[in-house]
Amino acid sequence: MTEISETHTRGLKDRRADALGDLRLLPDEIILAILASLGARDVSRLACVSSVMYILCNEEPLWMSLCLNNVKDHLQYKGSWKKTALLQEHMPNGYIEPCEKPLHFDGFNSLFLYRRLYRCHTTLDGFTFDNGKAERRKDLSLEEFCHEYDGKKPVLLAGLADTWPARSTWTTDQLLLNYGDTAFKISQRRSRKITMKFKDYVSYMKVQHDEDPLYIFDDKFGEVAPGLLKDYSVPHLFQEDFFDVLDRDQRPPFRWLIIGPERSGASWHVDPALTSAWNTLLCGRKRWALYPPGRVPTGVTVHVNEEDGDVNIETPTSLQWWLDFYPLLADEDKPIECTQLPGETIYVPSGWWHCVLNLETTIAVTQNFVNSKNFEFVCLDMAPGYHHKGVCRAGMLALDKGSFENGKIDAFCDKDGLNYPDLTRKEKRVRTYQPGKDPDNQSARNGACKSYDLWNQDFYYDINFLSVFLDQEKDHYSSLWSSSNCIGQREMREWLCKLWVGKPGMRELIWKGACLALNAGKWLERTAQICTFHGLPPPTDDERLPVGTGSNPVYLISDSVVKLFVEGGLEASIHSLGAELEFYSLLCKVNSPLKDHIPDVLASGILFLDNGSYTIVPWDGKGVPDVIAKCNLVPAKCMEDGFSFGVWSKKDFEYKKAGASTYESISSAECAGIWPYIITKRCKGKIFARLRDTLPRDDVLNLASFLGEQLHNLHILPHPSLNNSIHLSLDNGFMDEISDKIGIPAEWEIFIRTLARKRKDVSSCLTKWGDPIPSSLMEKVDEYLPNDFAKLLNIFQDENGQDKVNKPCCWIHSDIMDDNIHMEPCRISSCLTTPATDSCLTGNGSADGCTEEVSWRPGHILDFSDLSIGDPIWDLIPIHLDVFRGDPCLLKQFLESYKLPLVRRTSQNGLEHDDKFRRLSYHAMCYCILHEENVLGAIFSLWKELKVAKSWEEVEETVWGELNNYDGFC
Repeated sequence: MTEISETHTRGLKDRRADALGDLRLLPDEIILAILASLGARDVSRLACVSSVMYILCNEEPLWMSLCLNNVKDHLQYKGSWKKTALLQEHMPNGYIEPCEKPLHFDGFNSLFLYRRLYRCHTTLDGFTFDNGKAERRKDLSLEEFCHEYDGKKPVLLAGLADTWPARSTWTTDQLLLNYGDTAFKISQRRSRKITMKFKDYVSYMKVQHDEDPLYIFDDKFGEVAPGLLKDYSVPHLFQEDFFDVLDRDQRPPFRWLIIGPERSGASWHVDPALTSAWNTLLCGRKRWALYPPGRVPTGVTVHVNEEDGDVNIETPTSLQWWLDFYPLLADEDKPIECTQLPGETIYVPSGWWHCVLNLETTIAVTQNFVNSKNFEFVCLDMAPGYHHKGVCRAGMLALDKGSFENGKIDAFCDKDGLNYPDLTRKEKRVRTYQPGKDPDNQSARNGACKSYDLWNQDFYYDINFLSVFLDQEKDHYSSLWSSSNCIGQREMREWLCKLWVGKPGMRELIWKGACLALNAGKWLERTAQICTFHGLPPPTDDERLPVGTGSNPVYLISDSVVKLFVEGGLEASIHSLGAELEFYSLLCKVNSPLKDHIPDVLASGILFLDNGSYTIVPWDGKGVPDVIAKCNLVPAKCMEDGFSFGVWSKKDFEYKKAGASTYESISSAECAGIWPYIITKRCKGKIFARLRDTLPRDDVLNLASFLGEQLHNLHILPHPSLNNSIHLSLDNGFMDEISDKIGIPAEWEIFIRTLARKRKDVSSCLTKWGDPIPSSLMEKVDEYLPNDFAKLLNIFQDENGQDKVNKPCCWIHSDIMDDNIHMEPCRISSCLTTPATDSCLTGNGSADGCTEEVSWRPGHILDFSDLSIGDPIWDLIPIHLDVFRGDPCLLKQFLESYKLPLVRRTSQNGLEHDDKFRRLSYHAMCYCILHEENVLGAIFSLWKELKVAKSWEEVEETVWGELNNYDGFC
């Protein structure tokens, strides 16, 4: 019955039209969605506009949303969401007390509000259900589990937790006694992270009447309450976990403490990265619903972004699905259902859809894992592209008709006459029936049956079938990484390398996974071609996978290192290699001591496909190879015998890219299969990243001194002159805010203009990166950054009236991180005062009865592919944040060895009235904000207290304050 007809039936005048005016045309749910985007004070004012607006503005779910959007610290529920939200706004009690006595109006009816109110007060005492499709087993052996269930179907298991202390200690009262003041993470349908002390959460559970109650879902419970980890153990059926090879801070979230009241739960989803999971219930009852892979539940929409493969699932709450969608299903379309009881463990295989509703207050623990049965699926899900991600979750419904030239698929589509969802330019949606559109529910039943038939007949959750949908044009190294992936791009590569080394007996399986995720077979084939051309031995079995965490494939082949350049496409790659070769040439010419700490270059060239066969041309960085010239990549005014793709050409390329959301790089069929490469001598020892947690403090201080010395050597190197041989694209109609009152040297002008371009896009960049960058600081970033970056140069006039820059312009490495520093082993003898000779390194035992200890000294700086020219402060960013992890003592040690001014001393600086430009910390912070990498994410992860910082100046002082004490700035 419509709102108006119900009101007229009771003989009451409908007040909606008069009370809402033009807004009466909008449904109530739309009005409430608009109200939810406002602030608490604005909604309070709108409540005074009219009677209907008063009713809408006093709805508790609305105030819950307003409150959760504005949580600054631990959440404390105050009996109602409106009261809680107003107290967050520090409203006087005089304004809050009237809220407890709401006004009542007749003549208004809203089916939408009624449904929400009904869900808020529904009790689930009689909701227990088991349709017998979920098997229950006890005393299941590992062999039986692997044969019957692992990777195949869900099962409820009894007895696995019988000996756990958690069976008696994980009750609300016991946890309250032991962890009452511990703050746990709260799960809600929003991106903002919320925590509550357990005592506050228990108080909330006792009085709440929410349709989707707050739910403790904490993946860090083992860190905040380590005692809980002693109360349970991983059941013997799930001991195999390939993520175990990663350090705790590297592996993705994998275990959760789950506590929630009646009506709470987890809405429809597939577990991250297609992992499998087990969930053990300690108290309460849970109702489960499960569908096989590819079978999208009615009411659920799957979104897959075509650019990066990001997967988002739009779904009703668990309670709403069971109340509004479940009754529409035909019996054959209903999910597998069961009620989980205390002490039972449910196993959910990879790719299975599941939804959980808590029938009463429940406490559970769950863990996701990767084993030999689901490993290939996990690797597949992290491969670039989007088709395969959609098919894994939504089956054939994820494809538009004819999107694949596959006879079986197209024939099935034509035969069945199914209409596939249209594709938007950037996002594919798998649409399903929404209630209220079809009064007879016939389309719901027909659509559900068709989707079931489609899944049942032509979809196979088989790795060979699913891999057909991989995008062969996409490559791991040059494609965008999906934010929905459970692990970072570099961490995923390191994971595969650790598995390769740590599980030699499973290399056949690991290789299959690496080929899916990395296209490892193709990169090995290309590397082998390079090795053959240069007379290197072919890669051994141990050397088949690329190493390191960099953005380009790197192979360790015998005593050599082969690196292929792919990051950013061919234009970026050829500039990276060209600038690096120009730098090595200069290094040898001036005989800098830095060359003793950089691996020797053995060869370099370009590998490309020519009529289906690999061809290699050597290239020393000079001139333009024919294969590159055919791609129209020749810089303007380049010299035939010069470094055409040297550092200034690279700076020009970076300027053109800066600030552009999508840079139109040169691409054609001729450019598709071209890979520049370099071969360097392999260093002995280990990278600092693998040693840092075991090194004594003295070794780390020595490293800081070493980096200071080598950065000194790098920054005093002469850089190539910027002359007419290179044409810079500074005047192309792009109006940058560069001061026209002062003269800026050409080498600085491109640096400043690039920063100005980045500034124009900074807000969208920070928004894209998101958490852990505080939103309050995002709003203040434009105010903090200078409008004119030329002021960072401290330009002054000398005695001859000439404009001079007060900063040194120099070579910068840009990427000195813990994986780009190589450490050498040396044995220290207690009876000697100097390090042992190299011969000691290969010997065993000790000489003359002396006790020997292995120490590590820094030997080489690696990977100069990110070379640039600019402000030396830029080099401090990765060193301080990644290598030193924000340790001010190490930064101070570094600066003591660096011994170069970061700003030249002068009696004239022209900045008497603007102190912020005097602060080196301000310069460094501006560069952090404008950095192409998510440097701010690292800052707010290292200094967690800065998440509540009130200003950028507070962040600046905490992170970079030590720079202002440096004598080089006096």
